[in-house]
Amino acid sequence: MRVFANGLLTGLVLQTAIGPVFFFIINLALQRSLYDGLVAVVAVTLVDYFYISLAILGIGKLLEKKKIKKAFGIVSSVILVIFGLVIIKGVTGNINTTLEIQTTSLLASFSATFFLTISSPMTIVWYTGLFTAKAVEYNYTKRELLVFGLSVGLATLLFMGTSVILFSLVKKTVPISLIQTLNIIVGSLLILYGAVRFTKVLKNSA
Repeated sequence: MRVFANGLLTGLVLQTAIGPVFFFIINLALQRSLYDGLVAVVAVTLVDYFYISLAILGIGKLLEKKKIKKAFGIVSSVILVIFGLVIIKGVTGNINTTLEIQTTSLLASFSATFFLTISSPMTIVWYTGLFTAKAVEYNYTKRELLVFGLSVGLATLLFMGTSVILFSLVKKTVPISLIQTLNIIVGSLLILYGAVRFTKVLKNSA
């Protein structure tokens, strides 16, 4: 129980480092529906568990190799920039954005969030470092690391899910212009994040 609580607390602390994916999901909840936001949360949680599993298995060590790390870094950065451009184009190309988005399926919301989140394979390396540190600090066994990983992933579901529900409750009070502005902000963040990562990859490989 202590291992589970430690993992949950660690996960919740990590969630406070809000990034582009968080804003992307909130944007979905505001523009589409509560269900779109929730399926997006499920997508993020599944990706987190996927990376956590790989980290526990030690596959993250593979991405520490310079050439592989560079290749993944470049591909993931380009994907982030493309996502950002698509989001901004949706706003500037169609003023009545909310009406068009309403026709999008839950599967589309899930897929978009899934691919956006999984486009950051460096997360495996980060999780590998975290789990290694915890294993050394608390002398965790393989089984305890599994419990720790389970609770860390659960924190994603709880934090993101609660955020989506809260924002959905105030959705009707949010004007369309603000939603369109949020679209531009989210798109810009993704482009900036992708560009910064791309620059860092090239700089580190130089």
